[in-house]
Amino acid sequence: MFTYTEEQLKSWKEKYGEIFEISCEDKKAVFHKPSRKDISFALAGSNQMKDSVKYVEIMMRQCWIDGDMEFQEDDAYFFAAVPILGALGETKEAEIKKL
Repeated sequence: MFTYTEEQLKSWKEKYGEIFEISCEDKKAVFHKPSRKDISFALAGSNQMKDSVKYVEIMMRQCWIDGDMEFQEDDAYFFAAVPILGALGETKEAEIKKL
């Protein structure tokens, strides 16, 4: 099972900004919030998200910091993480006002 130290956590936060831990059963992985570059790369690699599984695979690789490789290699863990990975890209909500 993957573990990390407080020093690693501090280092990752300094390098990546916002980071998140995803866990399932006894497996864990740490991801950073995706950048525009990460999202653009995933969109291009998934044929503009026509292949949504490929999009998530790419996003998982792009945002991966460290963790149990089962999330990338075992379908059960991969699909368990899919709904949660979507939350990594949560953004602020903008409003539009006609003037």
